[in-house]
Amino acid sequence: MSSQQPDPTDASPPLLGPQLRQLALQMAAVLAVLSLAWPYYGIRNEELPWPQTAFAIGGVALFFARLTRQAWWWWLIHALFAPLAWAASTMAIDPGWYLLLFIVLLLVYRGALGGQIPLYLSNRPTAAALAAITADLSKMRFLDLGAGLASVLSPLAVQRPEAHFTGVENAPLTWLVGRLRTARRTNCDWRWGDLWRADLGGYDVVYAFLSPAPMAALWTKVQYEMRPGTLFISNSFPVPAIAAEQVIEVDDARQTRLYCYRL
Repeated sequence: MSSQQPDPTDASPPLLGPQLRQLALQMAAVLAVLSLAWPYYGIRNEELPWPQTAFAIGGVALFFARLTRQAWWWWLIHALFAPLAWAASTMAIDPGWYLLLFIVLLLVYRGALGGQIPLYLSNRPTAAALAAITADLSKMRFLDLGAGLASVLSPLAVQRPEAHFTGVENAPLTWLVGRLRTARRTNCDWRWGDLWRADLGGYDVVYAFLSPAPMAALWTKVQYEMRPGTLFISNSFPVPAIAAEQVIEVDDARQTRLYCYRL
């Protein structure tokens, strides 16, 4: 591990750039298909066949996503966006329902909009594995970045009453659920906030289950703020180009891996 002190100004989250690039990719697929389809059907004096056009846009968007090496979930989003938009347009759905759906998604998946961090839920086998990994840390101070529904903090707080647990979450609805789940846990501190503004210096263990996108920037923040000898654990997504000190295989259905990095 490099001993070079990282620059804290580099530890910034991905902002709107990635989302704008995905939008540009989808628009490029739309333009590519329509620039061919409209003249072709216009010359033949025929209406544009929207179902076939929507699926063609989805196919071209999928090709662009793979060509530009996007993450696999972006392949699905790009492939399905135009066909689903066309299907929705054929239904007599009141526009208010779309607004309601957007609000609900924003309340639950706010992190995906601002930093490519979807809602991933840790399970009880993962919580049990974390308890085993940290068993030798008496009076541990544990921080969960992007704590979701408190699916880690709530069971850990029960298993380790002598330890103190903090969760940081900024999606309103998931924050509320987590707040209710931890309300009676005296060793839990449930906070509303941005994980990038959380101070990591006071914790023995920092845990994150985010996505591949923010890991490099988060590692810079971890190196700058966490004390020597403390432990950073990432669920499923390793830090790019950094070898983990230990990789824990969790015995669960999705074959979870916990990447452990000692500072």
